[in-house]
Amino acid sequence: MLTRIRNSQAVGKETVNIPFSAFKFELAALLLKNGYIAQADAVGSGIGKKIVLALKYLNNKPAIRNIRRISKSGQRIYVGYDKIRPILNGYGMSVISTPRGLMTNKDALKNKIGGEIICEVW
Repeated sequence: MLTRIRNSQAVGKETVNIPFSAFKFELAALLLKNGYIAQADAVGSGIGKKIVLALKYLNNKPAIRNIRRISKSGQRIYVGYDKIRPILNGYGMSVISTPRGLMTNKDALKNKIGGEIICEVW
């Protein structure tokens, strides 16, 4: 999902289609809430269900300057709430998978909860 967003913004596409999963849709909702994408919709049903993301551009530049996967299938990265750090002095965000669902690093600090760092966005 992250690579599809990165590649679509690199070539200036308006939308990107991603195969549906609940995890990806929750991540898309988090990106939408924090202003990194313009719209996220689930389209279709069954096997053909997709997530359609409308990408956001500011002055013809992508709203997402960089999106980087942190925890990978071969090396999971977990962090306690006391070790969560700001991304680019607060200008970016990291997405953390917690027992309460996906949340940003700021929300995880507020709730004093740690988890697996999924990605960083700025």
